[in-house]
Formats: sequence, C-alpha cells, structure tokens
Amino acid sequence: MKIVSIFNQKGGVGKTTTNINLASYIALKGHKVLVIDIDPQGNTSSGLGVEKDQQENTTYELLLSDTKIGDVIQKVEKVDNLSIVPSNMDLAGADLELSYMEHRESILKNKIQGLEEEFDFIIIDCPPSLGLLTINALTASDTVLIPMQCEYYALEGISQLIKTVQKVKKGLNRNLEIEGVVLTMFDPRRNLQLQVAEELKSYFGELVYENSIPRNIRLAEAPSFGIPIALYDAKAKGAEAYSDLADEFLRKNLGR
Repeated sequence: MKIVSIFNQKGGVGKTTTNINLASYIALKGHKVLVIDIDPQGNTSSGLGVEKDQQENTTYELLLSDTKIGDVIQKVEKVDNLSIVPSNMDLAGADLELSYMEHRESILKNKIQGLEEEFDFIIIDCPPSLGLLTINALTASDTVLIPMQCEYYALEGISQLIKTVQKVKKGLNRNLEIEGVVLTMFDPRRNLQLQVAEELKSYFGELVYENSIPRNIRLAEAPSFGIPIALYDAKAKGAEAYSDLADEFLRKNLGR
C-alpha cells in the first residue's frame, strides 16, 4: 500500500480536481483506492457524491476522538474499488483542537495502520495551508504529489513548498519523498505557461509528469453532479488527460 498526499500551499491549482479524478481513474483501472479528505471545505467529498453535511463520522471524528478508521470509511457508490473518508466544516477548528493533543502530528498515521490488506493506494486531499491537518497528512504519507499551475506565482511558491516538505521529512517522516509535479490548467498556446513549465522541468527534472491537465469546462462541471469526469464525460479532454495521468502514475509505481 502506498500513501500519497496531494498538496500545494497555494489554492486554486486544481488540487481537489486532481484528487477526485486521479483516484477515480486508478480505481477504475482495477486498483483499490481510499481517498482521505482532510480539507475542511470537503470538496473532494461532495465531488464524489457524499452528502458531507449529513455524515455521522468524518475525518474530524477520526482525528479527534476514539473513532476507528473502519467506522469512517464508506464506499463511493458510483465508482468501483473507490472508498472515502469524508470531511466537512466540522474540521475547520481542528488545527486548534489538535494542538492540545499528544503526538498530534502523527494521529492520522496511527489511525490508518492496518489497512495494507484492504487498499493498494491511499490518496489524501490536503488543505491549501500548512497547519496540523496538512502535517498529519504529510507525516502519514510516503510521497507528495504537487499540482502546479503554470503561472508566475507558482514559481514564487516553489521554494517554500520544498522547505515545507523538507521540514516534515527532517522532523517527522524521514521517508517522505516527492511523488511528482502535475501541471494543471495548462494551455500550451500561452508563452508564459510554456516558460513556467520549462522552469519547473529545470527545477524538478523527471519528477514533472509528462501528462499535463488542460483547462476544461467539463472538469469544472463534473463536481456539481457528484461524480468524477470519467463518469460525467469520458470523452472530454480533461477526462483523457486524467486517464493518461493515472496510467503514468501506475507505471511509475508498479512498473507497468
């Protein structure tokens, strides 16, 4: 089982869209996947058809009570092999509550132990901030997948993002590595985007995925129906891009 956090401290880079669709395509390609939504906005949860405000047990209960992981996991009805630990706004104050707890950085890591026989991949949707929720995700993870928009401010945030990963690696999770960088909302017709893409490839090298994600209105529409793009419009450019990204992800991890 491999645990991957999808993280970028900058918001609006396609983090949740990547979580929903990458996880869905990996599951549809025959692998058992658990998504953990650790973002208080709960957009991954609603994007996968979960009525997030009607849940008895969510990531909040998992992190801040004696609730066991098995009591929080639920199957995503419309996607075979995909399960989720949902989130909602109850999690908004969790950073403060966690700060008073012992071993607060590793609660999630401890909670998900024992799932090795049930899932091939766990994919965690992090909030766009560096609080205890994100630190819990990074401490529990093997790798970090970074969605990145090809704009000027993306370059400004690279060093801070890398410092964050290095701090967690040094102090809490020495095995943490960067899974890769996914270029999102990418338009090769724009010179600035091409220049930023080259800068990112120069900085990250082979960690930049070959398959990028284009701007696509169908990707933006799908979450309002509570389904991934694979079920909303499998022929859309965004669907094909995420399917190809999932193939590349699986090749990198499984060698096929």
